Amino acid sequence: MYKNKILVAIPVFNETDVHDIIRRVNKYHLDVLVIDDGSTNGLHKELTNLGNIHVITHPRNLGYGKTILDAFAFAIKNGYDYLLTIDSDGQHEPEEISLFLKEIPFYDCDILSGSRYYFPARPDNEFPQERYLINKEITGIINRITGFNVTDTFCGFKAYKVEKLKLIPLTEYGYGMPLQLWIQAWKLGLRVREIPVKLIYKDLLKQFKGTLKNPVTRLNYYKNIIEREITDTLHYDTAIQKTRKITIF
Repeated sequence: MYKNKILVAIPVFNETDVHDIIRRVNKYHLDVLVIDDGSTNGLHKELTNLGNIHVITHPRNLGYGKTILDAFAFAIKNGYDYLLTIDSDGQHEPEEISLFLKEIPFYDCDILSGSRYYFPARPDNEFPQERYLINKEITGIINRITGFNVTDTFCGFKAYKVEKLKLIPLTEYGYGMPLQLWIQAWKLGLRVREIPVKLIYKDLLKQFKGTLKNPVTRLNYYKNIIEREITDTLHYDTAIQKTRKITIF
């Protein structure tokens, strides 16, 4: 059906909606990879019994970033042309995969990133203000350093040229992996473009686990990743200042 070999990767950790997500993704007749990040609710057995998907299972929870790195490695190893990533918690509509497929093959970018904030939020949109403010601050920092002019640094709904993924040395296992990705893409001169996707938060009370539950700790964690990634650039001093320019909390 498609001239290019395309993989859809779905990171999972105890999400109960994943079966519905997989069913809806399968309508596109693409290869599907589910990365189970150490689920404790018996999800691994259910996934392996489905039979029509590829499954990678972590013996314990290793982090969101690790699931995406595994998806990158799988796509590279198996000769895919494009990789799409979509979250399994219901925040992304599988039907919007069509928006990315319409762009493939893309010639004007290497990473096609979904943005929930591409357009101003409507009055009826509900989203956690704390997460929005952190996203806005970190997005501003990334833009000042890279010039990408993105509007949503944390959206996991993306499409990548797999040949470009071979060039990116990613090591961050946690939620801050996208920030390492942006900085590395900038260093390599990769091209980035955004397309709008729906802004959906099904659970406004959902929180991060452990120390990242604290917004100040989380913001500092994100900034530390950016600082670490730019330490070997020629514009280190300027870039460091840009990570510290704005403080919301």
